[in-house]
Amino acid sequence: MTKISGQSHSTDKAIDKIPHHVAIIMDGNGRWAQQKGKLRTFGHKAGVDAVRASVTLARKVGIESLTLFAFSSENWQRPKEEVGVLMQLFSLVLRSEVKKLNQNDIRLKVIGDISAFDIKLQEKIKKAEALTARNKSLTLNIAANYGGRWDIIDATRRIAHKVEQKQLSLNDIDEELFNQHVSTGDLPELDLLIRTGGDHRVSNFLLWQCAYAEFYFTDVLWPDFNEEVFNLAIADFAIRQRRFGLTGEQIMKQEDNDNNNENVIC
Repeated sequence: MTKISGQSHSTDKAIDKIPHHVAIIMDGNGRWAQQKGKLRTFGHKAGVDAVRASVTLARKVGIESLTLFAFSSENWQRPKEEVGVLMQLFSLVLRSEVKKLNQNDIRLKVIGDISAFDIKLQEKIKKAEALTARNKSLTLNIAANYGGRWDIIDATRRIAHKVEQKQLSLNDIDEELFNQHVSTGDLPELDLLIRTGGDHRVSNFLLWQCAYAEFYFTDVLWPDFNEEVFNLAIADFAIRQRRFGLTGEQIMKQEDNDNNNENVIC
């Protein structure tokens, strides 16, 4: 029998504490701009730097999937000028950032009902996804015209269609099958949901996926969100005990068994 060194074991456990999938509700752009006497749209443009910082850190620490809530299905109700700026910004960022993402082995995926966007933007999205499709270091998901209820209804419709076409039976439908049909079906389970800006709600974001996610709320407005703040959220996640319906004692026993199995290799 061979014992694994304490150093290797410590490193393995540290890696275990990094969330596989993090989602962020990027809130506070408008308030950040207003505090500086600027138009709300100024805050949205400033928020792009926070996106870059988040993507950089996620790749650096080994997060597999990062999902950013960029534009909700309810955001169409905002002032027409603000919506227009957001669409222009989305198009501009796609053009300027996709090559960098590809160079850094980052896959881009847009989740949401993109059929509501103009044809040119839809084409840019598809080209960006195709260019980065084989990248492995990180999957960056941009939720655009996305809503959690829409996601659930869309998955339900697609499953119902398969039942109608006799590709599935009613008995085939379970949580695992449903999970395969939501927009994040090919991604790891959501571990950590971060919301900036001080509000404590999920705002119709990843409703199905949030079932056992850990939540982290910060008063920091999105343009001020940087690697330091992101690291605080990850550190907070690392010290939480995730029970998934079990008792704390059961989890501790499982961890003890896992430690014993990891320390000895036959």
